Amino acid sequence: MNTLAILGLPAVRIIDIFDIAIVAVLIYYIYRMARGTNVMLIFWALVILLAAWRLADVLGMRLLGAMLSAVASVGLVALVVIFQPEIRKFLLFLGTKTQLDQSLWKRLQFWRSRLQNQSGSISYEAYVGACMHMSQSKTGALIIFKRNNEVEEIIETGERIDALASSALIETLFFKNSPLHDGAVIAHGNHLVAARCILPVTSRLDIDPNLGLRHRSAIGVTEQLDVLAVIVSEETGAISYAIDGQIHHGITPVELRTALERYLS
Repeated sequence: MNTLAILGLPAVRIIDIFDIAIVAVLIYYIYRMARGTNVMLIFWALVILLAAWRLADVLGMRLLGAMLSAVASVGLVALVVIFQPEIRKFLLFLGTKTQLDQSLWKRLQFWRSRLQNQSGSISYEAYVGACMHMSQSKTGALIIFKRNNEVEEIIETGERIDALASSALIETLFFKNSPLHDGAVIAHGNHLVAARCILPVTSRLDIDPNLGLRHRSAIGVTEQLDVLAVIVSEETGAISYAIDGQIHHGITPVELRTALERYLS
């Protein structure tokens, strides 16, 4: 006789194993995307609630099951209301960044940008030259390069300039006595779209506590939007870039040019 039947538990079918495996994979990927953010609080709350509810149902604990059912119907709405900003950020993350086969997509973007660069349609020399000069003079800077997403909401927080990118203009915008030096410059191809733009700051807990506001803003905006952020530290003059919520510190001008060619198209 089946042991599960003796214990009063339902028999396990092949389809149940596939069902559990699919749910486990989904939970794993949601955990990976939410790790290090406030969304983890929602994740664990839902996992515990659903696990307890399912266990009560399997064991025939009707009173506990009814209580958990009532908590689920009201609690889920409460979680959505309480964590609305975090849920919005997470949904934006899902809508703007796919985690599937990114390496192939980035390779295609890299070769496409190389072809465009060779044809003279896009030049990154102005950005590289400006970052190199600002690094030497320890002038803080934050440049956001538009990729596949629209960034109109961020542009509206600053001042539109719509000018052709040049090293002198970029350095002038970030000069400490310039009225537009505070905030980020938004760039698209060879054009500077806006300056003094306000960016979202990351709420992750696993990043270096010594990072300043520019670096945290660069991580925050690349978590939410498909953009590339280039940072020049005002304290050390070090050049860094952030993409997909990950920051790369202390790069050289040559490495910066390579990153621009690789990630921008």
